[in-house]
This record gives sequence, structure tokens and C-alpha cells, in this order.
Amino acid sequence: MSSPLRFSPCFSWKRMMSIFFLPFISSGFIPRQNYNKDCLLEEAGLPLQPHRFNWSHLTPLELKDRSVGLQTASTACGKPHFTLEGHKFLICGGSIHYFRVPREYWRDRLQKLRACGFNTVTTYVPWNLHEPQRGTFDFFGNLDLEAFVLLAAETGLWVILRPGPYICSEIDLGGLPSWLLQDPSVKLRTTEKGFIQAVDRYFDHLIARVVPLQYRRGGPIIAVQVENEYGSFYKDRKYMPYLQKETEKWAHFVQFSQQALLERGIMEMLLTSDGEKEVHRGSIEGVLATININSFGKDSFRYLHRLQKNKPIMVMEYWVGWYDMWGDHHIVKDANDVKNTVSEFIKFEISFNVYMFHGGTNFGFINGATDYGEHRGVVTSYDYDAVLTEAGDYTQKYFKLRKLLGSVVALPLPPLPKLTPKAVYPPVKPSVFLPLWDVLPSLDEPVIAHQPVNMENLPINNGSGQSYGFVLYETFICFGGYLRANVQDSAQVFLNETNIGFLNDVDQKLNIPEIRECQLLRILVENQGRVNYSWKIQGQQKGIVGPVTINGIILEDFTIYSLEMKTSFFERLRAVPWRPIADSHPGPAFYLGTLEAGSSPMDTFLSLSNWTYGFVFINGRNLGRYWNIGPQETLYLPGAWLHPEGNEIILFESSESGFDIQTTNIPKL
Repeated sequence: MSSPLRFSPCFSWKRMMSIFFLPFISSGFIPRQNYNKDCLLEEAGLPLQPHRFNWSHLTPLELKDRSVGLQTASTACGKPHFTLEGHKFLICGGSIHYFRVPREYWRDRLQKLRACGFNTVTTYVPWNLHEPQRGTFDFFGNLDLEAFVLLAAETGLWVILRPGPYICSEIDLGGLPSWLLQDPSVKLRTTEKGFIQAVDRYFDHLIARVVPLQYRRGGPIIAVQVENEYGSFYKDRKYMPYLQKETEKWAHFVQFSQQALLERGIMEMLLTSDGEKEVHRGSIEGVLATININSFGKDSFRYLHRLQKNKPIMVMEYWVGWYDMWGDHHIVKDANDVKNTVSEFIKFEISFNVYMFHGGTNFGFINGATDYGEHRGVVTSYDYDAVLTEAGDYTQKYFKLRKLLGSVVALPLPPLPKLTPKAVYPPVKPSVFLPLWDVLPSLDEPVIAHQPVNMENLPINNGSGQSYGFVLYETFICFGGYLRANVQDSAQVFLNETNIGFLNDVDQKLNIPEIRECQLLRILVENQGRVNYSWKIQGQQKGIVGPVTINGIILEDFTIYSLEMKTSFFERLRAVPWRPIADSHPGPAFYLGTLEAGSSPMDTFLSLSNWTYGFVFINGRNLGRYWNIGPQETLYLPGAWLHPEGNEIILFESSESGFDIQTTNIPKL
């Protein structure tokens, strides 16, 4: 118990009242601390001057002598806080996912984060992109994690790394590779042997790259997160402690020093991250727990405070916006609400990470999905109504946060980087098209199977199956009736080349009219994104799962074509004779045109208002899905991916073709 307060004769009644009411005011916002005399005077502002943070000497470029890294400590008042190299430090972080941003724009986005007043960048690491086939790793080009981390350091930013193995992030299967679904006995996010062995092999490769980038090795990584939001999953109470141990264990593969104290591998602070009410289930003893919140309320930290009373508060994700789903509306969050919430964090010296500072794009097929009774895919844009737009442009949130953060730091903020210019190009009118059926002879040898094989179990890609795209199933039928098939996620059904209907994860029955002679039944199935959150990740096999029947009779002898639509696929298309376009043509088909970008290509947005559903490929790169149900109406096309003058643009349209492709300098989300 602290000693009683003693007041001087000069102590005014206003000061006395401010001290008396202070505990009652503060308790509604943050967990109460033990207040002694000095704390009460400090909290009441007596006689201290307004405080401004000075982190100019605490940047990766300035801080050369390093020994203790990010730690937790307490003031003389008993108030916990973070320290970096022994200096009091408030984490002001923003999320940027390197895999959602063209590499050519990494520097621009990081500089804008720094210029806004932030001192830390956080990023997830997607296992499914880095190990697309079992044992084959990709850390090149847009997936060069090390280059991104080093560029952050060069920009003056610290890094909090969130390597999973599960990351959620509205990405396919929450960042887990789809080949994990081949064996039903493999239980995701548990200590089941098959899953842990796969994690071990991945961490063996990943952590070896991460270790040299740690703070005490001269790098910018000050903290590493263990898994992600496990409190909302919680299938195996042994799993999180195992990952904590394995994160340290696998780092031993890289030897840095003979000194025993440095043979720890991952030696920076470890964190967990959970929803505010699930934090107790996702935490690990000895690891700092952080929470994810949508707003700042008096009860936001109740469960966290029960779990760890004497540790500083860290909000790992403050959601400044939200992601969009196909068929829904575009979600926005008021800029003043965001500014006011961040202001409260700073007021109470709560470390925070803005999710997202810059969302970027779900290029290709990487988007995730939800399933609360019905499968719904995440849209291509990951704009998130973030602080920067999908194309990296400033927003009202940016300017409000920059003004706020600029008012609490001791030195002026860096100047604003220039805007990325946008352009409007001449409309593109495709001149030739290629029906899907014409492409089939140019594909790899199809799989011949007695029964349908789901996407993940197709014997392709060195035994790792197919992760994304489409699968075409063909078999001959000689009678009509009720067709039943468990398709995931959606399918077009054809007799020869005639579309007779659709199937999806809810409507799995279709009436086939009576036929006089045997015909080719074709079922084109698309993976529209695997669920990225909840226990349903376990059952995310795509394609046709199980038998196909007509009137209860099981169909047999299938020819199965894999349509992953990788870059090599489009190289093959160039050798196939295309057909001239006369009128509108029903899909599925490919449409080829040329986008003239001039001598200095710039960013633009594709508008496909007269097309229905499909994907756009520019110079072999998959920009992502378009769909006339919205809310997203334009696709972001980075100027860095355009060539001077002519650019090959191919649309894969599943339904009716449009007549041209427009561009605009203003996105419609």
C-alpha cells in the first residue's frame, strides 16, 4: 500500500479535485494500475509538461549498438510499457502485406507509412504461396520476404513478423497450403503428426531466412507472432506451446555465434494475437498476449487485463476498415472514428497496429472466403478502406493520422512521397476469341479416373495436386434425369458444348433432359476461394467431392482436365488458332486484345461493365476476378506490370462476352 498523500499549502482545490476523480475517470478506459503519489501527480499533469515522443535515435538506421531488443518494463508508478534497447518505446505499427503489393511499389508504400508517423510495419507470411508444392519453396520476386524486411529497415521502420503457419488474412485457406487437404487424417492447426511434420519442414526453411533479420542480429525484426487468433479455433491445447518451442528449435539450423546466449534462434519478443474475448484461450505462458479490436471501449481490455496485469497493452490489429464479399456492399469506416481511436491509444500509451495501413490486392486466385451456411468469396480488391487505397493513394484517414502523429512526436515527419500517377487508356476491343473446348488438346495429359477426383488429389504438380483455378470433368451419359454432384464451389454443366445449368455448394441437383443418344457430360468446377477462418478450414476440398449420380446411378470413367491458368498455360495459347469475333459469344472462352499504354505506362483501373464473370490476365499476370454482381466494379492494374506501347490482355469469360474493356483513373469498389 502506498503512503498517504501530503499536500502543500499552495495546493489548489482544482488540483485536489483532479487527483480525487482521476482513478474514476481512467478506470472506464484502461485497466486500473496501482496509483502512488507520483503516479497521481503524473496522471493529473502536475507539474509535468506535455509529453512528446522522441524516437529519432530508435530507428533501424540509427540504433547500431544492440543488446536487449524489445522488452517490457514498468515506471516507478508501476505502469507497464515497452522498451527498445532500454528506452521507453510505443509501437505505432501499420500492416502492409508484401504479397499483395507489386514489388516495384514496396518502397513507396513503406515510405508513406513512415511519412505518416508510424515506426513499425507488420506483415503476415503466407505459407501457401511460399510452398506451393510440397518441398518446393518460392521466396523470389513478389515473394522475396527478406528483401521486403530489409527495405523496411532502410526506410526507418521496425518489423513485427507474423509467420503463422496459419494467418487468416482473408487469403485462401488462411494461408495454409491446399496439399495439406489431400489426407483427411491430417488435422489442421493441431499437434497431429502429419500437420506438425509439414510445419516443421516449412519452419526449417522459413526461420532460417528470418533469423539473420532479427533485431539483435542487426535486422529490423523486433517481435515475432506465434500462430494467429488460435483462441477462436482452439482445437488442441498442446498446439500453441508446441509452435512456441518449434519456432525456437528450428532457428538453431542457422549458427551465428559460438556463444551459448546467442544460440537461441528466434530471440526477439514472441507475441500471440486474439480477439478480445478469446485472448485467454490463445495465449501461451511466458509469451506476450495482444488483442484485435474494432473500436476503443471501456471493456476492450477487460479479458486481457485478467490474463496479464503487469504487461503493456498491445493492440495487434485495430481494424480501420473491413474486407468486402461478392454480392455485398463496399464497407467503409469513418475517418474521424479512426483518428479518435488512435488518439485514445496514444493518450493512454497503448501500443497499436493499424490493420490495414495498405491492403493491396488479392491478385490471381488467392482470395479467401467465408461460409456461414453459404460459401461467399472475398473480392479481388483488398482495399479494406485502409489508410492508403488499394493503389497506394492518400485518404482522409491518412491525413488525419499524419496530423495526429505529427503532433505527438518531437521531430518533424518526413515529407510526403509523391502520388503515383494514373492514366486512362484507349478502350480495348478484343479481336479474337478461343472457346475453352478448343484449348483442351493443348493442355497437359488429362487425368483418367474411374470416379471424380477432387482438385487437391489430382496426380499433378509432383504429387501436390491443384491449388487454384478450374477443373473440367467429362464423361459420357446415355440417359437423362436428376444429376447430383457435390461441387465446390460453383459449376457450369454442359452437354457437349451446350450449357444446361449450374450447380454450387448449396444447389447440388440439376435436371438433365432425356437424350436420344449418348452425349458428353461436362462439369466445369471453379474454386472460388477456400474458407480462411473457423473450423471449416478442415473440409475445404475443391472440385467434385464424391460420386456423381443421375437418378441415383453412379457415373463412371471420367476424363479430368486441370485448368490452373499459370503463365505457362498462356504461352501455350499463343500456338492455338484463335477465331475472329463476329458477335457476342457464350462462354466459357478466352478473349484476346491489346492495351496500348504509350511510352510511359502508369497505373489504371479496368472497367468491365459489359462483361459478366471471369478473370483478367495482363502479359500473363492474373489480375483477379471480376463479377457483375459487385460491389467491386474495377480491377487495379499496376503500371509497373505494363510494357511500353502494346500489352497482351486476355479475359477468361465464363458467361456472355462483352464488347470492350474500358480504363479509368478512379476505382469503383
